Amino acid sequence: MLNKLRTFFTKPNFGLLVIRVVIGAMFIQHGVTKFLAGKPTLEALGKSMAIFGVGAYPIFWGFLAALAESLGGLLMVLGYHFRVAMFFLTCTMIVATISMYQSTHDILHYGWSLEIGAVFLGLLFVGPGRFSIDKS
Repeated sequence: MLNKLRTFFTKPNFGLLVIRVVIGAMFIQHGVTKFLAGKPTLEALGKSMAIFGVGAYPIFWGFLAALAESLGGLLMVLGYHFRVAMFFLTCTMIVATISMYQSTHDILHYGWSLEIGAVFLGLLFVGPGRFSIDKS
């Protein structure tokens, strides 16, 4: 019985699929919600780039962040151009983490973006697993 249980839980490709589908679906929702909220939300989101000295075109930067989340989430689910998607999602979470950290040093505010950014970074190195379009 214990051996069967060990065998069942040693399926790394299935584990990567579960992570990709759940987190990817949530990020599709995050990005689409930002698009649907319109210009004020995209502009507020894009103003986060000011922490890097980039104050111009906040709607453009907000659009890119929402695109990274929605399209990146879709690519994550599919496992297509996976590492490119993980790169852009990692960058988006770096900006989110630093932005939230500067507004408040409370880990309850910046912790989630830091944690999910670490997941994206780890997945960048690991790859999508066998159950993906990329098959890498």
